[in-house]
Amino acid sequence: MNELKLDINIDKDVAQGRYANLALIAHTKNEFILDFALLQPQGGALVVSRIVTSPQHAKALLRSLAENIARYEEAFGPIPEPVAENQA
Repeated sequence: MNELKLDINIDKDVAQGRYANLALIAHTKNEFILDFALLQPQGGALVVSRIVTSPQHAKALLRSLAENIARYEEAFGPIPEPVAENQA
């Protein structure tokens, strides 16, 4: 099996990242839209990044995220499920 080697570059602004504590996901027949937002304590949310991708890439992202969460939990223990504020 051949391994694909990518030369990945990132500019300084993108490398700093954006904090998000809310994700909104929508889809059409041909694409998935992932909005990452900052939920404000006083209410409201500000979208800080939007990713538009194909259904195939969205499914590959799901698989990769699940694999990485499993490896994280093996190393550091279970990640607790979030509790909705009205349930706390």
